[in-house]
Amino acid sequence: MKKLVHSLVFAGLLGAPTLALAEESPHSFTANVSMTSNYIFRGISQTGGDMALQGGFDYAHSSGFYMGTWGSNVGWIEDFQGYASGNIEVDVYAGYGADIGDTGLSYDVGAVQYFYPGTKAGAVNANTTELYASLGWKWLKAKYAYYISDEVFGFANADGSSYLELSASVPVGETGLTVDAHWGTFKFENNGPQDYDDWKIGVTYDLGKMSKTLSDVTIGVMYTDTNAKKANWTDANNRFLGKGTTTFWLSKSF
Repeated sequence: MKKLVHSLVFAGLLGAPTLALAEESPHSFTANVSMTSNYIFRGISQTGGDMALQGGFDYAHSSGFYMGTWGSNVGWIEDFQGYASGNIEVDVYAGYGADIGDTGLSYDVGAVQYFYPGTKAGAVNANTTELYASLGWKWLKAKYAYYISDEVFGFANADGSSYLELSASVPVGETGLTVDAHWGTFKFENNGPQDYDDWKIGVTYDLGKMSKTLSDVTIGVMYTDTNAKKANWTDANNRFLGKGTTTFWLSKSF
């Protein structure tokens, strides 16, 4: 669900004339792959505490338009949702983002479709459509997501649900360290018992600060927790998906 985005812009076009290579291309293509000890999305474990392998591809234009796709293994489709089969999440998204002059402000608007391939076997469809908008100022950001699909992550008649989050990502000088903090609140339309707040604090480190051979490799650790009701967020294996937990991850961008 939630993406880990670490990008490297590819400038120039292979095979183009020398003059063209000297010009800055308005197009950029990036990819990322990561491994995490527990896939946490908005405070809720998507893998029941197990590891996940994740990756994605992105395209961006200098105008501010972007689009991409991202995927991960998940466990909740079978263990919580009740699908007969299904352990993959695939996200497809597009949007537009830009800075607002020299104010330090920025904005981003877009849409994401979450796909969960599998055999439903009578379970509510887990596929979800989200619209989002965010406003940032330097290292602060506020983001609002609104759901227009009838089902929202497996909860029926939930169109109109929303998620509001506030986050900060503060670099520590030139050390390569970044401190991250987050708070969010999820409101499920017609499914009030599932409502919850979540919060996170974490640190990431750019290993490229240690060695050029580790350029575009980052590691991180975060602690997440929620006030989700255990009775409403426990899977078939009796694992509480919203419990406080520490997660480690490693990511590489290309």
